[in-house]
Amino acid sequence: MLKKRGQVVPRIAIYLVGLLLMALGIVLLLKSDFGVAPWDVLHVGLYYNLGLTIGSWTIIAGVVILTVSAIIAKEIPQIGAFTNMLLVGMFIDLYLLLGFIVTPDHIIGKIVMFAFGLLFSGYGMGIYISAQFGAGPRDSLMIAVSERFGWSIRSVRSVIEVVALVIGWGLGGPVFWGTIAFGVSIGPISGMALPHCRTMTNWWLAKLKDKQARKHMGEEKTNRGAFL
Repeated sequence: MLKKRGQVVPRIAIYLVGLLLMALGIVLLLKSDFGVAPWDVLHVGLYYNLGLTIGSWTIIAGVVILTVSAIIAKEIPQIGAFTNMLLVGMFIDLYLLLGFIVTPDHIIGKIVMFAFGLLFSGYGMGIYISAQFGAGPRDSLMIAVSERFGWSIRSVRSVIEVVALVIGWGLGGPVFWGTIAFGVSIGPISGMALPHCRTMTNWWLAKLKDKQARKHMGEEKTNRGAFL
C-alpha cells in the first residue's frame, strides 16, 4: 500500500500535468495564427471539412494510428497510449471551449503566444513521458514501424509527419511559417526538456518516497510505544 501511494498516484498526477501542458501548448499554437504542428494541420483540416471538434479528430486519428501500430507490431499498445489519445483530445476541446485563450491583435503577441506554445508542447511531452506510462499514439506508430522494417526513428518520424502535413494541407489545414518553425525546433526543445523533466520527476518521487517512509517508520514507533 505504501509503494502504491508513494509511486503510482504521484506518477498519475505527473502524467496528467504533462498532458494538460501539452494540450495547452497545442491550443496556443492554434490560437497564435502562425501555423501548427503537422498532425494538427491534419486535425484542423478534418474539422474544417467534416465538422466535430479538433479534439475529437485528435482522438479519432489516434484510434486509427493505434490500430495500425497494433497490426504492424502484432501486439496491443500500452494503456498509456490510449489514455494519452483520449485525454489530450479532451483537454484541447476543454481549453477551446473555455475561450480564455484568444489570438492577440499585435504580431508581437502572436510570436510570444507561439513561442510559449512550442515550449509547453515540448515540456508537456517531457513531463508525461517522465511518468513512464507509455508513449503516445504517434510515438507508438513510429516505434512499431522502425522495429518492423529496421528504419531509423528519425526517418520514420519524418515520413509520418510529412504524410500528415500533406493530407492536412490538402484539406485546408493551417500551414504557415510556424509549421516549419515547429518542425525545426520541436526536436531540440524536446531533447532539452526530456532530461530536465526526468531529473525533476525522479527527484520529486524520491523526496515523496522518503517522506512516506519516514512517516511509516514514525507510525510504527508510535504503535510500538502504545503497545509497550
